Amino acid sequence: MKTVLPASSRPVAASQAVWLWFAVPGVTLFCAFWLLPMVRLVGVGASGPQGAMAYLAVLTNRHYAASLFSTLALSAVVTLATLAISVFVGLFLQRNRFAGQSVLLAMLTFPLAFPGVVVGFMVIMLAGRQGIIGAVSNWLVGESVVFAYSLSGLFLGYLYFSIPRVILTVVAAAEKLDPSLEEAARSLGARPWQVLLHVVLPALLPALMSSGAICFATSVGAFGTAFTLATNIDVLPMTIYNEFTGYANFATAASLSIVLGVITWAVLALARSLTGSGVAAAA
Repeated sequence: MKTVLPASSRPVAASQAVWLWFAVPGVTLFCAFWLLPMVRLVGVGASGPQGAMAYLAVLTNRHYAASLFSTLALSAVVTLATLAISVFVGLFLQRNRFAGQSVLLAMLTFPLAFPGVVVGFMVIMLAGRQGIIGAVSNWLVGESVVFAYSLSGLFLGYLYFSIPRVILTVVAAAEKLDPSLEEAARSLGARPWQVLLHVVLPALLPALMSSGAICFATSVGAFGTAFTLATNIDVLPMTIYNEFTGYANFATAASLSIVLGVITWAVLALARSLTGSGVAAAA
C-alpha cells in the first residue's frame, strides 16, 4: 500500500532535502582533510616495531616524557600570564574612552596577522645575540643577556601572539557585564579589588576559560616560532619534527602527533563542558 504524504508536509520534506545538500561541502571537507588523514595517521603510528604500544612511548621514553612535560608546563605558564595581562588591559580598554583608543586596540591585536616564523624573528631581534636587550645589557654591565633561543624566548613569543586573542574576548565579554552589580557591591562597602575579585572576574570566568583553553591548545601545538628559535628548546612539536625529518621515524612521529592532538582535544572538551559554551577547535 503506497503512503501519500499530506500536502502540507510535502513542502517541509522538500525543504529539508534541499538543506541536506548544503551539508555536502562540509562533510566532504571533513572526510578529506580530517577524518581520512587522521585514520591514516593512527595506522602509521601503530605500524612501527612497537605496534600500538608506540602510543605509550611518550610516557615510557624519558626524552619524550621530558619534551611533553616542557610543552605542557610552558603552555600553562603562557596561558596564565596571557589571562592576567589580558584581563587588566581588556577591562581598561572597555571602560575608558580616550583619543587613539581604536589605534591602540588595533596595535595590540596586530600580532594576529603575523605567522609564527615572523614572531620568532622578532624575539631574536629583541633577545637574540644581536638583539636590543643584549646591546643594552652589554652597555650597562659589559655582558650581553641572550635568552631568545631558550624556553624563555619561546615563552615571550607565545605570549606575544596569545595576548591579542584573549584581549578581544575580554573586551567583548566586559561589554556585556551588568554595571548595577558593581554599583551594588560598591554601595555595600566593597573596595575596588573586592569588586574585581568577587563580581567582575566571576562574570568573566566563562569567557576566560574558553579563551584560555584555546590559548593553551595553540601554545601546545605551535611550531613556527619554536622552529625559528630552536637551539636549546625541547618541546613536543620540535621532537615530532626531528623524528620525522631527521630520523625518518614515521611511526614515532605519528604516535606523538596523535598523543599531542588528544591532549589538545581533551583541554578544549573540558573547557566546553565547564563553560557550557562552544570552544573553537584548535589544531
